[in-house]
Amino acid sequence: MKTFKLSLALGLLLLLQLSEINAQERPAWAKETKEQKEKRMKWWTDARFGMFIHWGLYAVPARHEWVKYYERIPDKEYEKYFNLFDPDLYNPKQWAAKAKEAGMKYFVITTKHHEGFSLWDTKYSDYKATKTPAGRDLIKPMVEAFRAEGIKVGFYYSLIDWHHPDFEIDASHPPTPQGKDEREAANKGRDQKKYQAYMKNQLTELLTQFGPIDVLFTDFSYDGKGHKEWDSENLLKLIRKLQPNIIVNDRLDLNDTDWGWDIKTPEQFMPREWLTVKGEKVPWETCQTFSGSWGYHRDENSWKSVPQLIAMLIETVSKGGNLLLNVGPTARGEFDERANERLEGIGAWMKQHSRSIYGCTQAPDSFKVPQNCFLTYNPEKKRMYIHLMQWPFKSLHLEGFKGKFKYAQLLNDGSEIKFYSPTKEGSHTTETTKDGDVILNLPVQKPNVEIPVIELILE
Repeated sequence: MKTFKLSLALGLLLLLQLSEINAQERPAWAKETKEQKEKRMKWWTDARFGMFIHWGLYAVPARHEWVKYYERIPDKEYEKYFNLFDPDLYNPKQWAAKAKEAGMKYFVITTKHHEGFSLWDTKYSDYKATKTPAGRDLIKPMVEAFRAEGIKVGFYYSLIDWHHPDFEIDASHPPTPQGKDEREAANKGRDQKKYQAYMKNQLTELLTQFGPIDVLFTDFSYDGKGHKEWDSENLLKLIRKLQPNIIVNDRLDLNDTDWGWDIKTPEQFMPREWLTVKGEKVPWETCQTFSGSWGYHRDENSWKSVPQLIAMLIETVSKGGNLLLNVGPTARGEFDERANERLEGIGAWMKQHSRSIYGCTQAPDSFKVPQNCFLTYNPEKKRMYIHLMQWPFKSLHLEGFKGKFKYAQLLNDGSEIKFYSPTKEGSHTTETTKDGDVILNLPVQKPNVEIPVIELILE
């Protein structure tokens, strides 16, 4: 018995020591309570909808933002795009107006993508917009234009750099030297630590020269390039110091911590349910494209329709997430007509239905989702929104909704919807509702909107 007690005591002591070690592993600068984080991110979780913008030299070839990698284009050949980049029709006020009209509450711009080209007047590189025929900083007027429309500001910054002389070449670098020996030879003279300093210097510019920055989207870690190669902890420490309220994504390869990221970012993918980490729901955002490319791709034809895009937004919010929807401007600085058409279509729907998006989240489990529908829920306003992906004939059955709401209306025009809870089979029906069920009486004709929404005012 004494041996058992001694073993138990030693075990408890070991657990205590391990707990202290784990507590020490969390950096002092990263101490934030769950409540503090929720408060910091409140605007973001209410916004639900943002605009991603991929813009760089790759708009000139117009064959995907990874064109340099896919076509194995050497630096010397890629230089022609640098010498031709002249977005003479660039009007960021128009961009911002289109984002606002579509109902987007924040935007994220690729300040530097993998090609290594900077859209602002960085003093740490000549591979920048001010050295091209554009001849000017393209980020500053963009930030000012979007901020003037009340849209929050986000910066994308590529951790990868296919142009910088100190970025160590690997199998994902164009044009990729074939074989390990060739890559090692190509890396002679390259110093990843110098590249780390370069990233810190550029991020310091971005986070000090353009006012409050609300979101930072770093991109990305992969096998062979992770937190050690980026010096991610010190990079994030700098980011938090310069912009304490900024929201940072999860691509610094610090995912095994609870302090190294704010949001999960599934890309071109719709999760089955609200994302969780260790069984706990976490903030998440899916970034999606109109088509199969992020940058402007003239000949890409797999464009999603307006109803598909609206459905994507609804489904994302119904699972507690945000949608960051991408536009790839042309080399002359405009949104192409396909993007404009879709932004206008989304905006027309959002004009009447944004109440079912902003401030909304996944419905409580006590509300069963009706067939062919998505539910979103505003806990502050006590409203439930039923998005009908397929318009039913006259009746919509709500299982277990009896006594949970007091009024129902179509959201697009605010017109009342009658409802009842029959207790016995009618003369022309063959079905009785279960105890607690409700039937909504719908018009036969679908409202003239892409996806109709019913608003329930809850008890």
